Amino acid sequence: MAQTLAEQILSQAAGRPVQAGEVVTVRVDLAMVHDSIAPSVIRILHEQLGAERVWNPDRIAVAIDHVAPAANLQTAESQNKLRAWAREQGIRNLFDVGRGIAHQVLIEERLARPGLLIVGSDSHSTAYGAVGAFGTGMGATDIALALATGQTWLRVPETIHVQARGRLGAGVTAKDVALKIARELRADGATYQAIEYHGFDSFSVGERTTLATMAIEVGGKAGIVPPTGAALADDYVPSWLTVEADATYSRTLAIDLDDLDPQIAAPHHVDNVTDLRNLGRIPVDVVYLGTCTNGRHEDMAAAARILRGRRIHPSVRMMVVPASSEALQLAVADGTLSTLLAAGATLGTPGCGACIGRHMGVLGPTDVCLFTGNRNFRGRMGHPDAQIYLGSPEVAAATAVAGYIADPREIA
Repeated sequence: MAQTLAEQILSQAAGRPVQAGEVVTVRVDLAMVHDSIAPSVIRILHEQLGAERVWNPDRIAVAIDHVAPAANLQTAESQNKLRAWAREQGIRNLFDVGRGIAHQVLIEERLARPGLLIVGSDSHSTAYGAVGAFGTGMGATDIALALATGQTWLRVPETIHVQARGRLGAGVTAKDVALKIARELRADGATYQAIEYHGFDSFSVGERTTLATMAIEVGGKAGIVPPTGAALADDYVPSWLTVEADATYSRTLAIDLDDLDPQIAAPHHVDNVTDLRNLGRIPVDVVYLGTCTNGRHEDMAAAARILRGRRIHPSVRMMVVPASSEALQLAVADGTLSTLLAAGATLGTPGCGACIGRHMGVLGPTDVCLFTGNRNFRGRMGHPDAQIYLGSPEVAAATAVAGYIADPREIA
């Protein structure tokens, strides 16, 4: 019987063919834990599960990315304990302050690969679907169990098929596709389902990561882009991992890339999406470029192309927080960073930045922010009265120049 990509990967992990709806015990290929959740995971691991050692230190990754560098004494002490624990357990894949966001780093380090089952202590672990893995986020107890045993349980999800046709126009990006999908499916439209994205063979790994990270924003258990196209030509793809024509999907959503305009998610819901041209003139105080969704080198470079030779509007503060040290190094090497700084942007340490509202540019009560991240929930980036709009890096750059949320096609 034909299978979706999620069914194929979970079949390999279960050691037998599985279909949507089954509850299965599966082998985990890689487990990720980050600094914010790690104290709870370690406590459950040792005190509740009685596990003194992790199942396989080579298949565990630890990232200090959420509040990095530490913002206060409590965070600093907690992170020091995490470093000591990782050393004690023999975990080599410890990505410390400045290396970047776990999802971006695990893809760069090629720990995330096609066909793997990857669980992480962060909801945006769906990101690993960018390289054809089944990535999913779990709570502290489930992650602790995975660290102790190398196994977890899942209900095999049904799959929504997203089919793209055409090509993106100037000023329209993968972020606009992701927001369009949220607009169509709504925030709960893919609850506990996988999303399989077809027609994106020309997308870079970064663009695929934008799609996959936002699968969780429509409730997705996983978001998987088939590992085909030039972006993954050098990656080993298992022969069993392939799109099967007769696979059963719960729904098909068609996206016409030719007709897509820049999209904006308005406060305070990710699926509160409209065409930017219908938004009206919204003045902004902060433009924030970063996160696992849109903080890569290509995102910074896209913003720099618009900002080159221009200055950020005097009423706007622009924060740039690279998703990883590799992205930052590329931005330094090709002049992207100097362009952003010359325009008046402020640079933060690679990592999650203010995405979770704990440090490095949190918003005040009167702030209106154009954010390239993935969530605009009330209070997400600081004060609950702050207004967060979601858009692409190109929209962010155009907005930084104009002082209001602007269409990059009118600025470039």
